[in-house]
Formats: sequence, structure tokens, C-alpha cells
Amino acid sequence: MKVDALKDKVAIIGMGCTKFGENWGKSVEDMIIDAAYEAYEDAGISTDDIQAAWFGTMASGVGGMTLALPLKLRNIPITRIENACATGMDALRNAATAVAVGLYDIALVVGVEKLKDSGLSGLPEFFSHPVYGQGFTAPGRWALAATRYFEIHNIPPEEGKKALAKIAVKNHHNGTMSPKAHFQKDITIEKALQAPIIAWPLGLFDCCPTTDGSAAAIICKADLAPSFKKDYILIKGFGLAMGPGLGKEDIDYKYDCLPETIAAGKQAYAAAGVKDPRKEISCAQLHDCFTIAELLEYEALGFSEKGKALEDIEAGSFTLEGDLPVNTDGGLKAFGHPIGATGLRMCYELYNQLLGNAGPRQIKNPTLGLAMAQGGHPGMLMPIVTILGRKD
Repeated sequence: MKVDALKDKVAIIGMGCTKFGENWGKSVEDMIIDAAYEAYEDAGISTDDIQAAWFGTMASGVGGMTLALPLKLRNIPITRIENACATGMDALRNAATAVAVGLYDIALVVGVEKLKDSGLSGLPEFFSHPVYGQGFTAPGRWALAATRYFEIHNIPPEEGKKALAKIAVKNHHNGTMSPKAHFQKDITIEKALQAPIIAWPLGLFDCCPTTDGSAAAIICKADLAPSFKKDYILIKGFGLAMGPGLGKEDIDYKYDCLPETIAAGKQAYAAAGVKDPRKEISCAQLHDCFTIAELLEYEALGFSEKGKALEDIEAGSFTLEGDLPVNTDGGLKAFGHPIGATGLRMCYELYNQLLGNAGPRQIKNPTLGLAMAQGGHPGMLMPIVTILGRKD
């Protein structure tokens, strides 16, 4: 595998994102149009410029026609991608590969999900295996990871739960500066700690909400980017790793680390030429479906040493003022998790941070950004990592 085959060959010249939330008044088509046309305007193009499109959704569309109809795309190849919570970002990866090898000069990527109208309290069932998928919930499985992590690293439960609360407080605070976030309200550590328990030690504020939303990107060959706009972002690399998902059957699996995420991170770092992620990555968007997920991802991606994440949380390392700000827009905690849109929404935040367009949450002089979206749960994960960087 040639790990750096994509590096600096594809540029993102425009992005768009809807308001995330309970979008009762917006259809799937409405949200696709809103995200895509914001991206068109940002890139300075029209629908007629699009040569190919990729569409990411888990359950809010059937085939490429779901994208073609509302956007009036005519006689171009459209590919629908579904890869659990990695869907939106994997659509970007597939589109970037096609552009990098020269199949197309310019392409559209759109991710969307409308979950509130489903009537479900979370995601639709996606297990086909009649046994493996039984007897677990997402909060329950991540709660197992939390309790095992506390035990292995000799962390008193009260101390561990407080660290998780600090992640929730951080992300809710960042969300107050994100006009498109589902939740835009500060919470206190006390409020997080006193919230109703969902699956101990995870309380209400440790879990992301069920949400609607869409995001979009316009990509092109890097050498063509200056003809569209002066400032743009380059794709540095991707990592995507999946295993057999037999963690809960493996008596040696400890639930305190995320092997697939470690592997995806290593792939992305090799592709982008990153040697020391803690020092080289300027900001990151991590998959905080639950606060314990964000904590474990710090260690899986090399931001914290194994077993030392609580020290970095206590030091404020991942706040907007820290040395490696994480979930600068509020993450899934503030935005929610419309499956097909989440990965592109993460890239939308990196895009704005790298271009200096993030408003009151803007960090100083970012050069490289990392986004990671992952489906599944500890023992069965489907993570994808994307690294974006400035052209200079």
C-alpha cells in the first residue's frame, strides 16, 4: 500500500453545513440543498461544474438518486456510501481517491441523516447477525469501557466520572460559540455529575443527542484549486481500519483501548508524514458519541500517553486554550450525530479553523487538523481518520 498516494493531490475549495438539531421543518432534500449550495457559494461554482458526486447516508436515502433529484444533477456518476458512523468521511475518502487519480477534476461530497422523524430514540438497527447484535446498547458498551479503564488504571470512580464531566463541560462550552450546533448552552461539572444515569458511569451529559443535519464539500485537483479561489485546504491523508469485531468474545480484550482506532491513526499519520501527533496536530475533531469515547481516543491517536489521559484533561490540554484543542465546535456532544453528516461536519470545522474562519472559537495559527469518526463500540469499531492542512 502506498500510504502517501493522496497527499497534497486534492484540495477542498468549498464546504457547507446546515444547522444541526431537531429539524422538523426540513426534509432530507431541504438539508442536502442547504449544505450543497453553501459549499457551491464558498467554492464559487455551480451545479453545472460538478463532474461526479458521492453521497453518504446510513438510512436517509436510496442510491445516488437521493442526491440527484434535489440538486438537479444531470447524467453524472453518483455513488452512495454507507459505512456506519464513518459514512460521511468515507464518502470524502472515496471522492478524493477518484480525483487524485485523475478520473475527475471537481467533485461534490454530501452527507445527510434525518433521525428525529424515525421515531427511534437512537440509530436504526444495523446488525444482520442474529446473535452478535443482541443484548447490548451503545451507552452500555461504552460504559463497560469506562469502568474497565478506571479499574485497570487504578482511578477512583468519582475521579474518573469527574474527568468525563470535564469533557462534557468543554464540549458544551465550545458549542455555545457554534451557531449551527444542536446544543448551545454551557453546563457545569456539578450539573453533569448530578444528571440522570444512562449506563453507569455515563449520565445524560455524557451522551450525544439524536439529531438531523447535512454537510457538504467541493473537492478538486490541487493544481486547479487556485483557479477557483485564493485560499483552500489540502487533504494530507486518510486512515481506515476495521477488524472482525469479536472483542466481546475475546477473553483477552480489556475494553480500555481501541485497537482499530490506533490502526486508523497510524495509517493517517503515515500518509500525512506526521511523526509526533501531539506536537504536529494543531486541532482535532474526535468522535465523542460518549465522553469516555473521547477520552480513549486521546490515547488511541497518540495525544495522551496510555493511562495518562486524565492528567491531560486536568491540565486543560484539549480546551480552546490548550496545546491541542479538541472538538473546537462542540463535537457530537453539542452537534449531535446524524450519521451520514457527522464526518463531513468534522471536516467543515477543520476547514474553517485552518482558514481562520472559526469566529470566537478560532485557535491560533493552525497548520494541521485531524478528524476521526468511528462507528460501533469497544470491541467492534469502524474508525476513519482524516488529516487536513493549509496549502502553505
